[in-house]
Amino acid sequence: MTLTQLRAFALVARLGSLRAAALELGISEPAVSSALAALRLDLGDALFVRSGGGIALTPGGRMLADHAQEIVGLADKARWDVAHAEAARPELRVLATAAFAEHAAGRLFDVFTKWVPAASVDVVVESAADVAALLTDRAYDIALGARPSKADEATMEVVPFLRYQRVLVAARSHRLSSLTGPIPLPQLLAPQWFAGSAGIEEQTEEGRWLSHLAGVPRIVRLTSETDALAAVRAGEGIMLALAHAVAGELESGSLVRLPVAGTPVGGLWWATILDRGRAGITARILQRFVTTAEATAAMVAPGGSRGLSGRGSKVHVALWT
Repeated sequence: MTLTQLRAFALVARLGSLRAAALELGISEPAVSSALAALRLDLGDALFVRSGGGIALTPGGRMLADHAQEIVGLADKARWDVAHAEAARPELRVLATAAFAEHAAGRLFDVFTKWVPAASVDVVVESAADVAALLTDRAYDIALGARPSKADEATMEVVPFLRYQRVLVAARSHRLSSLTGPIPLPQLLAPQWFAGSAGIEEQTEEGRWLSHLAGVPRIVRLTSETDALAAVRAGEGIMLALAHAVAGELESGSLVRLPVAGTPVGGLWWATILDRGRAGITARILQRFVTTAEATAAMVAPGGSRGLSGRGSKVHVALWT
């Protein structure tokens, strides 16, 4: 079993095609086929069968696909580390889910890089659904924000670090703001709901709460929750806002918390790394740091968001050094 064979198999398993894997690797399809034949012979398993113009993995193939992705990712990281060893500084690749990135990441890393002044922190916003896969592939060292699924946690170390609440809010001028009892579902679903670019992700507590409603609201995604809140202030609709982010406006009366069953929705942000010592030391330091009082105070500081600003379809920031 060689790294070249595993790399070819990992791509075939992910792309579902020998031809697509060959194009990705920049080699011929027979070369990919030869690598896979040697791997099948070595392991004594067919690994995959052709099906409907593509491939279907055998049980052994599915098992190998998980290992192959991780081994290839680790090999690529080792190659990069060796090539850059002379000028290396502690580098941290952070996956941030959207709400955490917007509302807390900036202040957190302002403080963290005073703790670890030599660290270089690279932050990318990704979907909550991709947390486990991207950590397993070693695309990132740590994930901050939404929790991975229960099924994926067997290979992860998951630590809660910030409890939050989501409240349904509207402008004082909105027609729902005058209601004093629990709002009937038809009235609740009638107006537009606003959210940030990720919407209301299924993997979050607010996503699970929404899935239990006997109906689906019209959710308008804007570029950020800050923009969504601006639309709410203008009376255009309602949104599930972070309670600590809108506390001042609720107190002043410019926004109104709507009386809705099941709210406020309580949730947690989590710091996730690979288990069994597979995470780097800087990731472990950050995982411990986010649970400290200093980190919590920074993340919930009043005065509005101090998060990441997006460029294009993803957020990619390397500002903290």
